[in-house]
Amino acid sequence: MTTTPKRPDAKRAGEGRARLAPDPLARRDFLGQAGLWTAAGALAFAAVGMLRLPRAAVLPSPSRKFTVALPESLTPGVAYVPPGRNVALVRDEDGAVHAISLVCTHLGCIVKPVETGFDCPCHGSRFAPDGSVTRGPAPSPLPWLAVEGDGTTVVVDEGTQVEARSKT
Repeated sequence: MTTTPKRPDAKRAGEGRARLAPDPLARRDFLGQAGLWTAAGALAFAAVGMLRLPRAAVLPSPSRKFTVALPESLTPGVAYVPPGRNVALVRDEDGAVHAISLVCTHLGCIVKPVETGFDCPCHGSRFAPDGSVTRGPAPSPLPWLAVEGDGTTVVVDEGTQVEARSKT
């Protein structure tokens, strides 16, 4: 019987570790578990994403019909823009109130009221105080919107366009 001599520094399997310690995880087992946990995480994220689908991801837009209290100092021919709206309210010489959309008919930019009417900051269109085009590239005048009431409080309907009236 031949025995191989043992090196004094070689350790036998299992020597030097506690009796109740778990066996070390083999590399192949570790990679298998890592793949399983990765797949489980991907499925969990997909499930969360699917649960979010039925809910709308956009905020509701403001009502197309709104009430505006006109300032007492609104003089005829001067545009008043209610906060948060793309509409200019203008009182004419007779005291009637008209609403003009501030959305440019060229590419949809929001025009700014100026002394001479309205200016588009995007591409340079200019509009008269009644919304008619005085300088392009806008192809058509600013639309007039339906207004109910003539006193200090009016109801503007942004969803309904009306025929442009006499110049303000």
